[in-house]
Amino acid sequence: MKVAVLMGGWSAEREVSLTSGRGIAQACRELGHDVAEIDMGRDVAQVLAAAAPDVVFNALHGTPGEDGSVQGLLDLMGLRYTHSGLATSVIAIDKELTKMLLVPRGIPMPAGTVVTSESLYAGDPLPRPYVLKPINEGSSVGVAIVTDDSNYGQPIARGAAGPWQDFDTLLAEPFIAGKELTVAVLDGPHGPWPLAVTELKPVKGFYDYDAKYTDGMTVHECPAQLPNDIAAACLKLALDSHVALGCKGTSRSDFRWDPAQGMAGLFLLEVNTQPGMTPLSLVPEQARHCGMSYAQLVQRIIDAALVQGTSDAATTS
Repeated sequence: MKVAVLMGGWSAEREVSLTSGRGIAQACRELGHDVAEIDMGRDVAQVLAAAAPDVVFNALHGTPGEDGSVQGLLDLMGLRYTHSGLATSVIAIDKELTKMLLVPRGIPMPAGTVVTSESLYAGDPLPRPYVLKPINEGSSVGVAIVTDDSNYGQPIARGAAGPWQDFDTLLAEPFIAGKELTVAVLDGPHGPWPLAVTELKPVKGFYDYDAKYTDGMTVHECPAQLPNDIAAACLKLALDSHVALGCKGTSRSDFRWDPAQGMAGLFLLEVNTQPGMTPLSLVPEQARHCGMSYAQLVQRIIDAALVQGTSDAATTS
């Protein structure tokens, strides 16, 4: 097949996307496909039309590749593409919309509130410690943990470095102490299945953008050493979220678990519809744990796109 690997773009996650895309392109060549590597610019429609691919492997991260914009374009062009469709992408990139869909379906997520950055300079929206994050960014871009000991000030000072400098509105959530966990879900010939639970142990600080993509800054424990009921709950919640959102190809669900609270301390934080495919990424790592090579994983994601086409099956009712 002719596979166009769409990567790069102009989001905050551009470099990660380029690394993912290059790895995917190499795997596609090893699989015998004819590959066109496309670093997405504003002329992406013309470039794709000239490439005339059988399928587009969407290796973009962040906006506009993960928020439904590129998905809508590919739908209009009648091109098959990997990962989730338009409606699913619009919902999953927005943490508040994700909660509105998943919480009524029994998926535990932290209670939170949307605040303006301006309001933070007058007072805290929640008791400390709490987390501030952009509503529609991935890879922990712009996440801040506000504690009594943080150097942000009380209230947060206008001059303090943080996401309030870059975003007009933010999502404030209670900080959940404990473990950082993640589960990848992969579509297969018999439906989606959760691969494994990984615990992420940053060497210092928390699992932010640098910890995710800098070699040696985070220890990955796969499979995570967890009580059986917690591990099973993570797998089920990730699968249920993947299905409820209408995810395709693959997704990755991120959790926090406070062991002191048992099952009541397990919360889904977000669902990533375009998880990374770099050498440090979690989906390839979990696939290896299940006996699947990187190239086999890439082919499985392509196969899902060819079977499902461009229709969007997000469960919005």
